[in-house]
Amino acid sequence: MRPLIGITAYAEPARWGVWDTRAVLIPESYVRVVRDAGARPVVLPPDAGDDAAGLIGRLDGLVLAGGADIEPSRYGAEPHPTTRTRPDRDAGELAVLRAALDADLPVLGVCRGMELLAVAYGGTLYQHLPDVLGNERHQPAPGVYGTHPARFAAGSRAARVFGPSAEVNSYHHQAVDKPGTLTVTGWSDDEVTEAVEDPARRFVLGVQWHPEEAGDVRPFAALVRAV
Repeated sequence: MRPLIGITAYAEPARWGVWDTRAVLIPESYVRVVRDAGARPVVLPPDAGDDAAGLIGRLDGLVLAGGADIEPSRYGAEPHPTTRTRPDRDAGELAVLRAALDADLPVLGVCRGMELLAVAYGGTLYQHLPDVLGNERHQPAPGVYGTHPARFAAGSRAARVFGPSAEVNSYHHQAVDKPGTLTVTGWSDDEVTEAVEDPARRFVLGVQWHPEEAGDVRPFAALVRAV
């Protein structure tokens, strides 16, 4: 049996064919790279946290997918005018993530997923990177990915997956400020945090960019190997 890897998803208004209704959805790229990594993907709706421990007992690993901003009150901040949240995802994903951590299940966080890891580990976020950097290079335009180099700490899990450096794609206007008890192991060339991990656990890794959109199976394969 291939390992079962849960992928967190949106519940959003959607249109396809003759239908215009709410749907549970996730970009197919996540499903594809998890399958290419040798696992069976399982899409998790936001209300999956209603029985988080029971769900985690059926999964072998967890991918926290990208998406909307995290509610700032969850890390003790007031909302920035640009912050756009999905409280249902926050509640469901944090419940599932905490159950996964309690069970030492392998976890990979992508973009929002990395930020969610930081919040779960007691960290904080920059709510609008252009206020910090003075530019929008990490999210150049709606639906347009930025590209930039990233470097990784020697000996870290991130470095074992990606090597000492890599060119990465990014689409985010928020980023990790304080990582809580996570270890920062990756940085962009303008010092934005690009990777975090928990070396005390079997596999907990977060990346700020979108390897699934680039068809980069490496972090997903590392997750599956940890299973």
